[in-house]
Amino acid sequence: MSLPLEPLSALLIEPAVRAALAEDLGRAGDITTMATVPAAAKARVLLNARQSGRIAGLDCARMAFRLVEPALKVAVLKGDGSDVEPGDSIAAIEGPARGILTAERVALNFLGHMSGIATATREIAQAIEGTRAHVCCTRKTTPGLRIFEKYAVRAGGGMNHRFGLDDAVLIKDNHIAMSGGIAAAIRRAKAASGHMVKIEIEVDTLDQLDEALAEGVDAVLLDNMTPAMLADAVRRIGGRAIAEASGRITAETAAAIAASGVDLISCGWITHSAPCLDIGLDFDSLTAS
Repeated sequence: MSLPLEPLSALLIEPAVRAALAEDLGRAGDITTMATVPAAAKARVLLNARQSGRIAGLDCARMAFRLVEPALKVAVLKGDGSDVEPGDSIAAIEGPARGILTAERVALNFLGHMSGIATATREIAQAIEGTRAHVCCTRKTTPGLRIFEKYAVRAGGGMNHRFGLDDAVLIKDNHIAMSGGIAAAIRRAKAASGHMVKIEIEVDTLDQLDEALAEGVDAVLLDNMTPAMLADAVRRIGGRAIAEASGRITAETAAAIAASGVDLISCGWITHSAPCLDIGLDFDSLTAS
């Protein structure tokens, strides 16, 4: 079940956007715009989609314009979670021209990156539609941008995995190796975790799965298994734990994996390698000073 797309708090957005603007403005500010555009000039521009996709990140873009020039007015025409085609206008910005040009790149960086993630997520969500499976993200995110990238996954129709190491226990292969085995790792996790903490373990084989199920866990990460192995794993789990499939899953392979009966399909590439959605800022008109 997909969760409602609640907007991110401005308290989360502003520090990241402010840091991006400071990086871009450097020591002297936007010397090109200040040299070429009269201070009194006002303009209207449009944020236009140049390819089809799913939109995410408009609040970040709007924040960039607002921080640079509070007098700018941003009218959203296609909100986060909306699908667009080439030529569709996503938002209109009107006001002091200098502010528009100075904020442009940071606004488009957030909007294009997050929309690219939403679009990639949408492709997998559509591929597995009609099954019980949901696509979810991982911690393979851009440092400093995790909250935004995970929001973009939700905009694309996906779900979020844990946000950090403190969300839940996820016992992976190296934890197993360094703790003395599956049973030992699970027992130690249970002894150290509170009653509100979920425990998931990664397994590569059906024998490992059986060992994990004997100890009892909340979820099992079925790593790099074929659809046939996944179907067998789901039968063995029998509803005793959440079944999550992972391992280089694409929109082309997702349908067969979802058909195995797993609950979740986790994909790292939708956050770390999704291509940016091509969105441009196009001049519309000069307005009265």
